[in-house]
Amino acid sequence: MSEMRPIRPGGSLLERAAAVYDFQAEFRAVGPAAKITPAPLPLPVANTAPPPIAETRPAVPAASPEAPIARRATGPGVIDRNLLAVQGLLVPGAPVGVLAEEFRLVKRQLLLTARTVKATQGDRSRTVLVCSANPNEGKTYCSLNLALSLAAERDTEVLLVDADFAKPDVMARLGLKEGQGLLDALANPAIDIEACVVHTDIPQLSLLPAGTKSNQDTELLASARTSVLIQQLLDANPRRIVIFDSPPALAASPAATLAQHVGQVMMVVRADQTSEGDLRDAVGLLAGCTEIQLVLNAVSYAPGGRRFGSYYGLEEPK
Repeated sequence: MSEMRPIRPGGSLLERAAAVYDFQAEFRAVGPAAKITPAPLPLPVANTAPPPIAETRPAVPAASPEAPIARRATGPGVIDRNLLAVQGLLVPGAPVGVLAEEFRLVKRQLLLTARTVKATQGDRSRTVLVCSANPNEGKTYCSLNLALSLAAERDTEVLLVDADFAKPDVMARLGLKEGQGLLDALANPAIDIEACVVHTDIPQLSLLPAGTKSNQDTELLASARTSVLIQQLLDANPRRIVIFDSPPALAASPAATLAQHVGQVMMVVRADQTSEGDLRDAVGLLAGCTEIQLVLNAVSYAPGGRRFGSYYGLEEPK
């Protein structure tokens, strides 16, 4: 692992983030199993704490093992654009702004890393786990924005999987109803995982709900069926990138289990909240994945500092 270069005066936000956390020094104790890369993105502070959304989860009856479940016959789910805007999320078709440019940088880094991972791990390079150390650090916010940004690519299709089984809210944040999902397919071999995928009216974006809650979510993820289902999701579309929104690593065990099945982890670090100790512990738990990217979230911008937006006419003229 290379040494950090000294931060230069007025350096980029990435350099300043690395200097604050000294990522290289903090994670030397983790060992060579996990390769940790400082992230290219500090996210705006105003957009990281959207208001909570009430959610009612309908009961989903268990399927009979003898009766394979057919694919969904309904049309695509309609994502509420107004709800996206209220939460400070990317809105498809809206003018390019600060947030869109920031996530362009994030996805470019992830796509470049995926090319490297593909040489040794094949299809697993098309899987990304989005995680944080603790709750309320912006990991679902980042998962949604990453998925929306990747869906704008010409050569990819995105499947966002809600793997935060204890507190799933990917569907609710997009204005869609819950339904059968990953946990159901893990528990019942008769369920076709593609039958649970919800296609949306945003081209190249689909969703996989968490599914019916279970007291054995980690045990289900640790079963051999998890690898089979992930491979089925990848085989269904060779252009598909699968993003897992997992629970915080220090709050629930599924994150560490899922890390063993993905090509890279995007760890969300909240600048004003995540401690170095918690971050080091979380990375240690996720060491089942050899590629860990750090995204610095909730950064305050200094007056006159570098920030995207002015090039697109989004800042007041001086």
